[in-house]
Amino acid sequence: MRNDARVKHIVMWNLLADPAGQKTASIEAVKTKFEALRGVVPGLLHVEVGVDFSRVDYACDVVLYTEFENAEALAAYAEHPAHLKIRDELQGVRVQRYQVDYTPNAGE
Repeated sequence: MRNDARVKHIVMWNLLADPAGQKTASIEAVKTKFEALRGVVPGLLHVEVGVDFSRVDYACDVVLYTEFENAEALAAYAEHPAHLKIRDELQGVRVQRYQVDYTPNAGE
């Protein structure tokens, strides 16, 4: 991977339901917290949070799609205080987490 190559970082979560069986508050918290990172983390070029509407049993509840200037910017994001705060706040909310980091058009 080139050091200057743009990196895409995608994370998907399944979240805990509240006592009433709803996930709405948790989903909204994830969305709000990650969208607040715009302009805060150096090298973070794009933040998008999607909420699943299909409700199929194999779908995740929320997806985070981010783009970074390069792998170094992604590594810095992983240790950035604003990101670490969100990560810690999600510890009791998430049930499962899946992640993919890749460079678009790598190998071409």
